Amino acid sequence: MTDAPSTPRLPTFAAALRVWLRIGLLSFGGPAGQIALLHREVVDERHWIGERRFLQALNFCTLLPGPEAQQLATYLGWMMHGVRGGLAAGLLFILPGALVMLLLSLVYALFGEVPLVAALFFGLKCAVLVLVVEALLRIGRRALKGRPAWALAGLAFVALFFLNLPFPLVVIAAGVVGYLAPGAFAVAGHGSAKHDGPALIDAVLAADPGRPARLAAGARRAGLIALVLWLAPVAALWAFVGGTYADIALFFSKMAVVTVGGAYAVLAYVAQDAVQAYGWLSAEEMLAGLGLAETTPGPLILVLQFVGFLAGFRASEALSGVPGGILASVLTLWVTFAPCFFFVFLGAPLIERLQENRTLAGALAAITAAVVGVVANLAVWFSLQVLFREHLRFTAGPVTLDLPLPGSVDPAAVALAILAAVAVFRLRLGVLRTLAVTAAAGLLLRFAIGT
Repeated sequence: MTDAPSTPRLPTFAAALRVWLRIGLLSFGGPAGQIALLHREVVDERHWIGERRFLQALNFCTLLPGPEAQQLATYLGWMMHGVRGGLAAGLLFILPGALVMLLLSLVYALFGEVPLVAALFFGLKCAVLVLVVEALLRIGRRALKGRPAWALAGLAFVALFFLNLPFPLVVIAAGVVGYLAPGAFAVAGHGSAKHDGPALIDAVLAADPGRPARLAAGARRAGLIALVLWLAPVAALWAFVGGTYADIALFFSKMAVVTVGGAYAVLAYVAQDAVQAYGWLSAEEMLAGLGLAETTPGPLILVLQFVGFLAGFRASEALSGVPGGILASVLTLWVTFAPCFFFVFLGAPLIERLQENRTLAGALAAITAAVVGVVANLAVWFSLQVLFREHLRFTAGPVTLDLPLPGSVDPAAVALAILAAVAVFRLRLGVLRTLAVTAAAGLLLRFAIGT
């Protein structure tokens, strides 16, 4: 007798939990760097998820309101271990950064600027710039199959960087192109060059075809529960409490619905209303909060937590100061991220059922190509912010650009970016050691030159 082939087994929930926690602690650098980290951990290193399934999940999350990297983590966790896996991956992606942001918001509200923290994270920003470029190269190599995909990625970059077109419009247009011409866009295959055979989740689904249906039932229930948990506190505060905390709940709930494309797509609107309409903080404080959010782990949308903290800290109600800031911070997190679980849990089963639909696959492959242009736009934007101190707004017809002033280049940032590039591309130190090296170098350099 010969032994029957063993059924493939997913990693235990405890093992996955350690990976999601690691990702949450290391998720610096905004969506591009975070997506790159997710890809490295679950596709390249562990081969839990195949390349094609990862990119289709990314396409789906890109179309949703809210932080796409956090929603992608939730989706991947759900695929691995159902609802509890999605909750674990999504929450652990948020909590480390939220705790850091709460602490930094408290320090900022009580003491103002925090130069020690800024100096420590200066090197991290330079390292993240290099990690974003590395993500662009890796994802581009796998997603851009053929001239149509390259052309669509280039058009997406031009639309975002030069024409400042709305992100949802770019994604929808790419999806329409792929839907009308599905054969023009090749879908990335399973797995990566480091592995043979299908990814683990694909092997599990092949051995257990009924698994998606079982996962879908739980996901629908969880999505509806998330909807109730999101809207019930908002309705209660608005109906029975009013004032600053009701405004916070309603305002940031609206932000959770319109933040398609991530934080950058909505920051101008947030700044305008939070600064001018509500008077919760100044424009300079909004920029300071964005700087803190860019240098902490977790989604960039955690800048909203900073805004909410200052609103509660300065509230005219009896509950204000530090207790008010903490309450407002937690409330902001709740109404910002509860909708994310609602969107993912209700939408993910539909995407899984349509995995083999050729027309949808073409649309998603076209969106994937456009996402490469989106990541390129983020990489260029981030480079300009990190490497140059001053920028000049240039407008000519439909073209609007924030051009760097050549004399404002930051030599320290350039030096640290080169150090990070050597660590990533030459020495291959990995994310954790690269971040540690550049953070320490940034701290020493900033204090040595006194900036």
